[in-house]
Amino acid sequence: MELRSTYEDGQRMPDKYANIGVEGGKNTSPPCEWDGAPPETKSFALSIVDHHPVAKDFVHWLVIDVPPTVSSVGEGVSLTPRMPTPAKELNTNYGRPGYGGPRPPAGTGDHGYEVAVYALNVPHLGLPEAVTREEFEKALEGRVLDSAKLTGIYSQ
Repeated sequence: MELRSTYEDGQRMPDKYANIGVEGGKNTSPPCEWDGAPPETKSFALSIVDHHPVAKDFVHWLVIDVPPTVSSVGEGVSLTPRMPTPAKELNTNYGRPGYGGPRPPAGTGDHGYEVAVYALNVPHLGLPEAVTREEFEKALEGRVLDSAKLTGIYSQ
């Protein structure tokens, strides 16, 4: 599989994807487009996680139950009717569902925001909205047919 957005792997994320309170931040969810999923895919899941040591695997976005006929989510779709039905956004480490953009502590250097899409062999993961990253990852075990990742860099 291959995953694309408005920035290349290892490049800086545009400021508009950063959280409110960060200079230029609009908390706009980035677009994600993928291809090359196995034909037996029954759904997709998405995640954005900051793996920087200071962030301690901070979850910025979790989406499950994206239909197998969908190969992208558009810019700014989080918490809007434009999110593909029956996709479900789960809680982030901000304590609420939906996209929560980067807001790395000033002076901590570059943070890598790993965007991942997973092609799954089940149509629904059946997770509650309030889920941890560990619970999300456990639910993926044995269900991932293929995946693709892209890391955007952000600092302030």
